[in-house]
Amino acid sequence: MASIAANAQFSLCSRNCGFPKRLVPSKCFSSSKNKLPLSQHSFLQLRHRVCPIRALESDVPHPLHKGSVDFKRSKDYEQWDSLTSAFSGAANIPFLLLQLPQIILNARNLLAGNKTALLAVPWLGMCTGLLGNLSLLSYFAKKKEKEAVVVQALGVVSTYVVIAQLAVAEAMPFPYFMATSVVVGSGLVLNFLNYYDMLNTTIWQFWEDFITVGGLSVLPQIMWSTFVPYIPNSILPGAVAFFLAVAAVTMKHMGKLSEKGVKFVGAISGWTATLLFMWMPVSQMWTNFLNPDNIKGLSAISMLLAMIGNGLMIPRALFIRDFMWFTGSTWATLFYGYANIVCLYFFNSIGREFFFAATVGLISWLGMALWRDTVVHGYESPIRTLKELVFGL
Repeated sequence: MASIAANAQFSLCSRNCGFPKRLVPSKCFSSSKNKLPLSQHSFLQLRHRVCPIRALESDVPHPLHKGSVDFKRSKDYEQWDSLTSAFSGAANIPFLLLQLPQIILNARNLLAGNKTALLAVPWLGMCTGLLGNLSLLSYFAKKKEKEAVVVQALGVVSTYVVIAQLAVAEAMPFPYFMATSVVVGSGLVLNFLNYYDMLNTTIWQFWEDFITVGGLSVLPQIMWSTFVPYIPNSILPGAVAFFLAVAAVTMKHMGKLSEKGVKFVGAISGWTATLLFMWMPVSQMWTNFLNPDNIKGLSAISMLLAMIGNGLMIPRALFIRDFMWFTGSTWATLFYGYANIVCLYFFNSIGREFFFAATVGLISWLGMALWRDTVVHGYESPIRTLKELVFGL
């Protein structure tokens, strides 16, 4: 009976979790030998949480573990799985607090009839951020990362509220606002349906192609525009990128690309969205370099909230070995949040206590995340964790 039960449990896990049989030794399921507290629920929770993901495979949904899970550590594993999910979900709080002051200020100006004040908010920059949120929303919806989906959906909604305020103030052309509204509404509905496996594959593929072309076209143009007027103002980077993106998507559908090429094109939308957000601190630091006096206009609390929000997602990205997510979150934590806090400190805009508290908190958090991930995997060194993150297995 014990043998039959073990085989039944193994069969159930193979069907639901997708673990290749050669990677899951049958002795792991033998209750007479190992006495492991492995329930059906335990395996279903672990079914797509912990696969090291190569850079070109970052968009693969339901990643499966490839053999490094020690099932004897399943309890610690599940606990850290739940905690990292909770951390990722908690990122909603600082991100919401980051956007609310702008929304409230815009509302006050609109109620006071001061529409010109909203001209200070660049609608094109808001639309760029919106595209990044939509791309990452699609990325995480495909991977079934619920907490990250909520974070990005909240980012889409809050940014759209600001854009709607700009349209009311006539700070954004109405036709562009209507087009943006259609894209936002479609994106939210399509991602919701795809998350619950209720969407036709063809429709989802069309949406992915749209955000791939859009993201790849916008990214080089934004990067180029950062350095104007030190370089000529031109739409050439965006136009060239648009042509290349359309060509790549077309070749993929025509079957003209290799397997690696198809994976590369599939990963473009997520990576371009990540790079868009990664470029924000570069642009900010360039502005600080050109106009040091402007640093005083930065809010230390806003920078701290940005550091906390992105930092809360690092343990989850590390745990599921999502190199793209880890890169974006770590970059934003260090170079957007913390780097601007350093600038504020050196320009005497914040006190020593604030700076050192932020520094100690950041180092402690990153160290804890790396140490805990190494422990739950049963590794002797965090170097192996980082190698899995970057190179996969």
